Amino acid sequence: MSNFSGFSRRAPLQSSVPRGDVLASFESYTDAQDAINKLAKAEFDVKGIAIVGRNLTTVEMVTARLSYGRAALAGASTGAWLGLFFGLISTIIAPITTQQVAIFFSAIVAGAGIGMIFGVVNYSIMRKRRDYAATSQLLAERYDVIISPNLTAKAHSVLGTSAAGMPGVHAAPHVPAPAPDAPEAPEAPVEGGEAPKA
Repeated sequence: MSNFSGFSRRAPLQSSVPRGDVLASFESYTDAQDAINKLAKAEFDVKGIAIVGRNLTTVEMVTARLSYGRAALAGASTGAWLGLFFGLISTIIAPITTQQVAIFFSAIVAGAGIGMIFGVVNYSIMRKRRDYAATSQLLAERYDVIISPNLTAKAHSVLGTSAAGMPGVHAAPHVPAPAPDAPEAPEAPVEGGEAPKA
């Protein structure tokens, strides 16, 4: 779930989980990204902020039952796109003529035909082990935004949140202060029944 940006240098690979304060915790990766985007738009120094997925799970969603017809259609579609690509290249290289237009459409048809054959052959080989189509994703139960401790307070001010005001923020548990006029607890009696000496 990482996005590559050509405008920034590639970050070095991490050998351990990033340490720091948990600024916020989200149920979706997109929400974690939105929080960092908000910081970036406020010209906050976002370098070093990390999104850490907790309790990773692989989710495979079945999209359809496969058949020879579906395999042929999928193969033809992929092959047609490849044919379109090569047809465009041939059109760019040579001047556009009637013969060149015919070559362009022939490349699409030939690509679709070859792709259909490969799709059917591949399905006939794989169907004994897998007779369905599915997509796989790596998801987390929650996504923690980790930030350097000396920037936590400033980040909360930019986001307009507090340590206890943002859903999912890990904050210290609240300990109620004792009432100012609470009566003192009586002393425990001394063994033997004797009252404590003053």
